[in-house]
Amino acid sequence: MTDQAWVNALGEAKARAHEIEEGRRIPADLAATLADTGIFKLWVAQAFGGAQATVQEGLDAIEDAAFHDGSTGWAVMIANTTALMSGKLAAPFAAEIFGAPNAVAGGFAAPVGVGTLEVDGMRVTGEWAWGSGSTHCTSIGGGVRFVDGHGEPAKLPDGSAATFAFFDIDDVEFLDTWHVSGLKGSASTDYRVADAFVPYGRCVALDTRQVAIDAALYNYPTMGALACGVASVAVGLARRAVTELVDLAAKVPQGSARSLAERPVVQAQLAQAEANRAAGWAFLKESVVQAWDTLDRTGAATLDERRQLRLAAVAATRLSAEAVDLCYSAGGGTSVYNDSALQRVFRDVHVATQHGMVADRVLEPIGRLGFGLPTNAVML
Repeated sequence: MTDQAWVNALGEAKARAHEIEEGRRIPADLAATLADTGIFKLWVAQAFGGAQATVQEGLDAIEDAAFHDGSTGWAVMIANTTALMSGKLAAPFAAEIFGAPNAVAGGFAAPVGVGTLEVDGMRVTGEWAWGSGSTHCTSIGGGVRFVDGHGEPAKLPDGSAATFAFFDIDDVEFLDTWHVSGLKGSASTDYRVADAFVPYGRCVALDTRQVAIDAALYNYPTMGALACGVASVAVGLARRAVTELVDLAAKVPQGSARSLAERPVVQAQLAQAEANRAAGWAFLKESVVQAWDTLDRTGAATLDERRQLRLAAVAATRLSAEAVDLCYSAGGGTSVYNDSALQRVFRDVHVATQHGMVADRVLEPIGRLGFGLPTNAVML
């Protein structure tokens, strides 16, 4: 799915990684260049100018972007996982949000906002963290739970108790909170809205199936796709760490007569890092393709397949972080300098591991299901 413009844009992101970090955002000119390649619209429906690519094609792109620069990979991940909404919204609203050639959507799905239900929509007030890509997004949304006019918990007529709501961009206030250790250039700042009106047509239910375009991509488990997207960033970072360590092969550590490549312990670290990355990526791909094939045949992934998607995402993220740690350690003192990509990759991957989609707590419901115990699997 790549062309030369895409390759050039990611190469530019790699070359400007320090600038991306220092600015805590993807520079506007680079974001525009990336948007022109279509990399932000891989999972946007064809009806709205997107590629409507397979889930695996999207994950491949996320992994490749993260290999070149972690923050860029994160931005590609957020844009595309949010783009899944293009197949769930009614056409007029999807066209409004995703139809422009440079359209990039983002937001955080946790239902921390509060929406007061009205006749044609809701009034939303809330503040969200992790507004990734906020500086180049053309649309921003957030997870919202409902209350009625008296402030009591409420549901929509379809039974949904929470939604992802897209706001008018002018209603969104971005807060300068993204001062972090890694993924610095992802612009994942906090943001808020106050009494913003959102028509129901710009909402996607979080706890019920809602599909406007009946295609495998939009029937795919949304949370599974998001978790696999986060994991793909980690896998790309692990591949970059392995590459950087190989590039250090000729280094002769202080006090040693042998290069890194000639030292048995470093040889073993490199081999283990490669194995970790490859194992996590293979498990992820196997799980993604299996769920896709089932969807193609039946229209829905099984509970076991949804469970395996989440398990594979956690495993791939963990294994990739371990791979990065091995390469960082093997690089010795060189790894700690600001001009070393290894230190940046190390910081980036350990921010990615903190995302709720791949956190340790996800393993509990996965394990319960493995034992056949009653489990709330709605968010799988």
